[in-house]
Amino acid sequence: MLSNISGSETARFLDLEEKYGAHNYHPLPVVLDRGEGVYVWDVEGKRYYDFLSGYSAVNQGHCHPAIIAALTEQAQKLTLTSRAFHNNVLGEYSQYITRYFGYDKVLPMNTGVEGGETAIKLARRWGYVKKGIANNKAKIIFAEHNFWGRTLAAISSSTDPSSYEGFGPYMPGFEVVPYNNLAALEKAFQDVNVAAFMVEPIQGEAGVVLPDDGYLKGIRELCNEYNVLFIADEIQTGLCRTGKTLACDHENVRPDILILGKALSGGVLPVSAVLADDDIMLNIHPGEHGSTYGGNPLACKVAMTALQVLKDENMAQNAEEMGNLLRKELENLQSPVIKSVRGKGLLNAIVINHPNPDAAWVLCLELMKNGMLAKPTHGDKIRFAPPLIITEEQVIDCVNIIKRSLQVLK
Repeated sequence: MLSNISGSETARFLDLEEKYGAHNYHPLPVVLDRGEGVYVWDVEGKRYYDFLSGYSAVNQGHCHPAIIAALTEQAQKLTLTSRAFHNNVLGEYSQYITRYFGYDKVLPMNTGVEGGETAIKLARRWGYVKKGIANNKAKIIFAEHNFWGRTLAAISSSTDPSSYEGFGPYMPGFEVVPYNNLAALEKAFQDVNVAAFMVEPIQGEAGVVLPDDGYLKGIRELCNEYNVLFIADEIQTGLCRTGKTLACDHENVRPDILILGKALSGGVLPVSAVLADDDIMLNIHPGEHGSTYGGNPLACKVAMTALQVLKDENMAQNAEEMGNLLRKELENLQSPVIKSVRGKGLLNAIVINHPNPDAAWVLCLELMKNGMLAKPTHGDKIRFAPPLIITEEQVIDCVNIIKRSLQVLK
């Protein structure tokens, strides 16, 4: 039991989760019950800066008034029809999002991992119908240290033992190459059975790992040369998080299949989308793929508003400017505990240099104590990814919290 946590309300909720919930997460010992903008409040009334943003699902800030208004209005009219019938919002949403990102078609789903699964199905079908790959021979290439979810397909492409160990047998037809290595990618592409390469433009869960300049352009060129589809997993890196609408926009490359999720709803409900042109999308016919909730009118209305808010409030520009400021101020701390600072826009991470293997966790507990919520990833890395509406004054305040909290590791 976790009753030793300070705060009677906090302890009560933690005990309930411990007793009745599956133990598949290891969260910080904080229980949140309210959010607004860049802040969240716990059940004891303490306020925190949110520096995880629901793994970048809350780019627009907690409970953005325009998004909540769209949710409330639509929820009072019609929430779900299933795809057995048409609804009056799906067509409007389909037109809106395809024009927003410049693709012929959208296939709406719910969660990010469903988006990944959908993209792979599309790529396999394209490989058989358009590229002429022999039946059941199609291969999808992934980058080492990728993370796109916890389904059996997702873990079958993983190189992280904590994701895949003890869950086999694994999905066939998946191969892995080193991230940020065009030579290895080209060697893999020489297999005529390769249908697609699926990659995060910046690896988020791996610890905000940025590729060399030119990597994305190189992928695009190799995919063109070898007739392989470029699938961009922009679920975490997209929607203004890195200072551009899409992370791929930093190198002006257009993927063949674009996967979106997370902030597509502003953190209000699960919404994901897979975008592609007709040559790819129309190889799947009625009855061959779908989802009960995919394309529901509530999700469609919310997603349109979430996308419009990003544009109307210039969140990409703010992410670029505030990200530059955050990295500069973190580097100016010149702390021996911070081995490196890296990121793009407001997707950032620090790597901890400390003999204690749990130092990143210890630091996150201290940050929590001082009013900021962040979470370690892969042991020694901490992501700093606040909502994209954060101001210069708030960034400076947060850096001061980080500076104070680093004292715990002296």
